[in-house]
Amino acid sequence: MTAWEKCVDFHGHSCGGLRIGYAAAEYAMELLDITFSDNEQVVCISENDACGVDAIQVMLGCSIGKGNLLFHMTGKQAFSFYNRATGDSVRLVLKPKPLNMTPEESKGYYFSRSSRELFDAMETKIPLPAPARIFDNYYCECCGEKTGGNWIRLADNKKLCLDCYESYNRFDV
Repeated sequence: MTAWEKCVDFHGHSCGGLRIGYAAAEYAMELLDITFSDNEQVVCISENDACGVDAIQVMLGCSIGKGNLLFHMTGKQAFSFYNRATGDSVRLVLKPKPLNMTPEESKGYYFSRSSRELFDAMETKIPLPAPARIFDNYYCECCGEKTGGNWIRLADNKKLCLDCYESYNRFDV
């Protein structure tokens, strides 16, 4: 099975959005000399939660569970890739496509262009994130559900999860 077929199998169908992520991963592999990451050697910060992220997961091994796929939601077709071993990084931003294309023409456009033709490569804006940490867990003293320590809030000397915690903001009256 080819890398593309694995991406389609994981995503569920072939589409222009998946091709965008595939091209971004392919270009990042070339520019940063990276391959599939079995741990956190490769990090991706995606600025969207669209189809292309699935291809990045399959091709580079970036995933939320491993802590090497992070989202900085700007709504842009932009992806920052980091090679922890070398410290190298690149931000890939999708170039504008020709205007007034039908969905089919758009898909054809993305499939007919090389990765270099689709993306502008530039310096990353966000520094390399720290490796994922494992936090202690605590039981919420309101609902009783177990919650990671980084998500616990203190209120009236009680440990509360975010669902049970009522934040204080003088502007939300």
